[in-house]
Amino acid sequence: MLRPDRMTPPRTRQISSWQTRLTSAALGFCALGSLAGCTEPPQEEPVIAMINGRSITQSEFDIRWEDLSQATRARYEKEGGKRRFLDELIMRELLMQEARKQGLDQSDEIREKTLRYREQLILDELLKDRIKTKVEVSKEELDAYLGKHANQLLANPKVQVSIMLLPNVYAAKDLKRQVEAGGNFTRFALRYSIDERSRAKGGDLGPYKKGLLEPEVDALIPSLHPGVISDPIKTAQGYYLVKVSPLEPEILQADQATRERLRQELLAEKRRKRLDDVFAELRTGATIRLADAARYVTDEPPRP
Repeated sequence: MLRPDRMTPPRTRQISSWQTRLTSAALGFCALGSLAGCTEPPQEEPVIAMINGRSITQSEFDIRWEDLSQATRARYEKEGGKRRFLDELIMRELLMQEARKQGLDQSDEIREKTLRYREQLILDELLKDRIKTKVEVSKEELDAYLGKHANQLLANPKVQVSIMLLPNVYAAKDLKRQVEAGGNFTRFALRYSIDERSRAKGGDLGPYKKGLLEPEVDALIPSLHPGVISDPIKTAQGYYLVKVSPLEPEILQADQATRERLRQELLAEKRRKRLDDVFAELRTGATIRLADAARYVTDEPPRP
């Protein structure tokens, strides 16, 4: 009678023997691997687009998305979000592939520009490290700077100013009484004002700015209430009647934008000063000699 193992065909027994050896070898490698720390085989990174065989992975997309400024990202959110951004990455890749076909990536000019750009990035990082403290503008510094540029800004109070300039106090009092009784300030200014710069506009001088009027008038502007006609104000030119009114929101927004622009100018000026200090420190510890050829890059007139 045949034993059970003899009932298995020779070919089957051979395959089974190889499978047993392979299994033993695999277990042996796993045991060896456990000594050094078992690691899972790396997972393939998700690919979100393929362009002529070139893949855009999820991580590449995420990095490029995070590199966008907040304002640019907000614009994409309004115009289609991340899908719109992906479409632009695809178009960018198509253009890059076409550029490589034309050999532009091998251009000496492109290589030189790339080198200069790389140098600039390195310098930016260096300066960022050297200027560790954040450059800020104090309220006192900003107020002083805005004071130097007061002619670009609205003064306080922020109002629209209209005037009538009359030759004597009697005419000024009479017109004030008529306006308060319901007369039209603009029509009276067109007819009776002797101020040449504002008469054609019905007395309108626009938004109030410091120095817009004589000092005697300037001093009283803050005390005036919108829509109320001032008492006659005596000056060397004659007697003023002044009316103030609220400004349009657009004018106030423009003034705020001008203030912010001036603040950025002051901030940039302080940054330049900080950079100048860094450069001065570096030059102090450096040995610099100008070659004879340096005379060709000076703005001084040539010596006879």
